[in-house]
Amino acid sequence: MQELTNKYNSQLEEKTIVEKLQFLVEQHPDKVVFTTSFGYEDQVITDIIFKNDLPIKVVTLDTGRLFPETSKVYRSTLEKYNKPIKAYFPPTEEVEKLLDEKGPFSFYESLENRKECCFIRKVIPLKRALKGNEIWITGLRASQSDNRSDMKFFEYDAGNDIVKFNPLMEWSLEETIDWVKKYNVPYNVLHDKGFVSIGCQPCTRAIQPGEDFRAGRWWWEQGSGKECGLHSVKK
Repeated sequence: MQELTNKYNSQLEEKTIVEKLQFLVEQHPDKVVFTTSFGYEDQVITDIIFKNDLPIKVVTLDTGRLFPETSKVYRSTLEKYNKPIKAYFPPTEEVEKLLDEKGPFSFYESLENRKECCFIRKVIPLKRALKGNEIWITGLRASQSDNRSDMKFFEYDAGNDIVKFNPLMEWSLEETIDWVKKYNVPYNVLHDKGFVSIGCQPCTRAIQPGEDFRAGRWWWEQGSGKECGLHSVKK
C-alpha cells in the first residue's frame, strides 16, 4: 500500500481532481469510498462526484449527536443530486454502556473520556464504512490544522490499511467557499454563524476572528491536537 501511495503521488501529480477520481475508480472498481460530514469541503467533493456520475460510494457517519442543521444539509444534498448517501451509526451496545457508566457528557471530564466517545461514535462506524475498500477519499485541507501541514494527496493510513486521497489538500477555505457559491451546492448554515469545522453538537462552537481553524472543536481542551481519531493514523 505504501508503494502504491508513492506511485500515485508521482503518477497523478498533474491531473485534475476529476481525472484523478476517474483513474482511481478504473484501477479500484467498486472499492473507492468517500466519507462526508457535510462541511464545505465535503460538499465540494460530493458535488464533483455526483455531477460527474462517478461510481464512488458516498457515506456519512451519524454519531447521534449531530446538529439539526447538519441533518438538513444531508436532506438537501439527497434532494439536489438524487444520489444515495449511506449512513453508518455507532454500535448501540457500546453507546448504551458508555452512557450507563459515565453519563451523557463524560467527554467534558477528561481527554481520555473524549477520545473514548469519539472512538465509539466515529472510529468504529468508520471502520465498518471503509471495510472492503482500497481508496478512501476525504475532504481534508492542509491549512485546516498544524497536524495536517505535511499531508500529501495520497497517504497510507496504517490503522485502516487503506490509501487515503485528499483531493482538496492545496485548496484554501476561500476557494472552497467560492465553489459552493458558484455551483449552488447545499451547505451547512452554521458556516454563516462562525462555525468553520462542524462536528458533534456538544463538542463544537463558533470561532472568533483570528482564532485557529480548529479552535471551535473540543474548545475546553489544551494541546490535544484537536483530532478525533479518524485521521490520526498515517505513515
